[in-house]
Parts: sequence; structure tokens; C-alpha cells
Amino acid sequence: MWMFEEMVEHKGIEKKLSEVFNETHENVKYLPGVELPSNIKAEPDLKKAVEAADIYVWVLPHQFVPKIVSSMGPIKPGAVSVSLIKGGLELEGGKLGLCSDLLRKLLGHSVSVLMGANVANEMATDQFCEATLGCREIEHQAMLLKLFNCLTFHVQAVDDIAAVELCGALKNVVALGAGFCDGLEFGGNTKAAIIRIGLAEMMDFIRFFYPEAKDATFFESCGVADLITTCFGGRNRKCAEAFIRGKGAKTWTDVEKELLNGQKLQGTLTAEELWPVMKQHDLFGRLPLFTMIYQIAFEGKAADCIVKLPANNALCANMLRGSSAASGAGSMCAITPRCCCCLASSLLQDEQQVIATQ
Repeated sequence: MWMFEEMVEHKGIEKKLSEVFNETHENVKYLPGVELPSNIKAEPDLKKAVEAADIYVWVLPHQFVPKIVSSMGPIKPGAVSVSLIKGGLELEGGKLGLCSDLLRKLLGHSVSVLMGANVANEMATDQFCEATLGCREIEHQAMLLKLFNCLTFHVQAVDDIAAVELCGALKNVVALGAGFCDGLEFGGNTKAAIIRIGLAEMMDFIRFFYPEAKDATFFESCGVADLITTCFGGRNRKCAEAFIRGKGAKTWTDVEKELLNGQKLQGTLTAEELWPVMKQHDLFGRLPLFTMIYQIAFEGKAADCIVKLPANNALCANMLRGSSAASGAGSMCAITPRCCCCLASSLLQDEQQVIATQ
């Protein structure tokens, strides 16, 4: 495992993080108190760590991807990658580019994605959780499921890569809104509303650029489950709450340094990446929550405006199963409570039909 080298203090002595890890099997800076399996070795030399690898698993802030790839050396023919990276959205000729697209371009091989409700410290203690593998190639699905799926980490494979990856990125933006609510000391009803609206806007945004996205993907771990977990825990919600409680005295950089111990905040980066995309495609009126979160985070808008969103009266007929085939790229819609019930009923009916035919 490649580990970015840094100096840490361990038992009163300053040492390299990789050396401490290899001696103790504990990441004393980022995951203290958890002993990891002895077969995991930290290697600070990137080329040595990735040499002759068959499967590359990417877990790092997206802004470092180009530099890391350029420093890796030769890639083994036939290798594949799995990205756990959130964010890295950019427009290329009017088309939305994903971090997995960038990796695919730079590496020249198949790149799948793995997203889900996976808080690190809970996973490290073998608490049960799930994840969603976005992978198009059937033969790679089988191999990667054997690699990742286990008793305490259930992995479901789908071929909807873009929706899986975008859910992983966009939920961090919604989590900022949830954190704003906590900083304002709003209750559970308000946060539940923000989560519901956030899910609706995630689905709308994804369908705008990827109309083929499947309804069922949003009900996988990468969708609603990850959204709920991130809005009640995780670094984005925590930092957003601290940002609001600071009442303008702390910048996002200040909050990040104070609370994350060297880790990076992804929700703010993704919100900044979304803004020009939304501007170019005139999506502000269609995504009022995403718009408001950005304005509170970066333009000084009053935090309590998070509950003063303009109405979004777009039709929701396209949210039902099969709508993607009937609508072209660029169609969008909103979800009402009734629409959610209809969608759930539609999915349940489909599931019952499948069971009946087996």
C-alpha cells in the first residue's frame, strides 16, 4: 500500500508515518486506536508500491490524481483500477467529465468505482456496512466482488458507473447543507427535509447529464444510504456546522485545519466544481438547494436561507421507471413526496414481478 510520507510524533519520538505503521500496524495519525492486518505494509515509494500491480485501488483527494499518475511509472498490461475518489467534476466541451473518466484517460485501462455508506472508523472495527460497485465489464464485476465482498462488507455490483460516482460526490454537497442546519440548531424535521430535497436534486443533476441513469441505483448504498450517513456524520457535515457556528470568524481552511487533522474537505471542493457547470447549463433555478449551499458557503449568504428555498415546480413524471428512454439529455424534474411514493411503489412492483418469474 502506498502511503504519503509525513512525520508524526509517536510515544514522544518524531518518526516517519510509514515506519510507525509497519511497526504497529496502526495509522496513528488518521485512524488511531485501530490495529490493521499484519499483511498490510506501508510503502512510501510510489513506484515500488504499484510495481506489477494487477488492481489499483484509488483512495485520495481527486486534485492529486494527475500528479500521482505521472509519478507511478509503467502500468502493467491488463491491469484495472477501482476508484473510491469523490469529486473531480469538470466540463469538457459541454460534457460533464468524471474523475473515473480522467483515470481511464491517464491509465489507458478499465476503471470501476466503489461508493457507499462507509465511515472509515466503523469499517475498521468490522461493523457491518454495504457498498456499490459501478462496473461495466461482467468479467471484472466477478473478480472485483471476490476482492471486496465479505461478511461485514456487502458489495452489490451495477453497471451504472456515472450515477454511482456522482452520488458519491454530490452527497458531500448536501451534507454541507445538513451541517448548516446543525450549526443553526435546527431539528430533525428540517434536516430530513434537506436530505429529501438533496436526494431529489442529486437525481435531477445526474439525469440531466446521464439520462440513462437507473432509478434503482439511487436506492443502493451509494445513493440514499450514503447520503443519510454523510448528513448525520462525516467530515463535511461536521465542518459545515463549525463554519456556521464560527459566524464568519473562520474560513473553510481554518475549519479544515482545526477539525480534520490533515485530511481534506471534499464537499466544498465539489460545490465549487458544480458552480460553473450549473451556470453554463442554467441549472440554478432547477437546483435551488445546491445553489443556496454554494451561496452560503462562498458568497456570504445568511445561513438561515437554507430553509428559504424558492419553489421548484418542475414536473416529476420523468422520475418514474422508463422515463430515461423517453426523455433526451437535458431533461430535468423535481421530486415531491407523492412522486417518491409513486417511485417506490413502481420499484416494489417491479421487484415483485421479478420474484414471481423466478
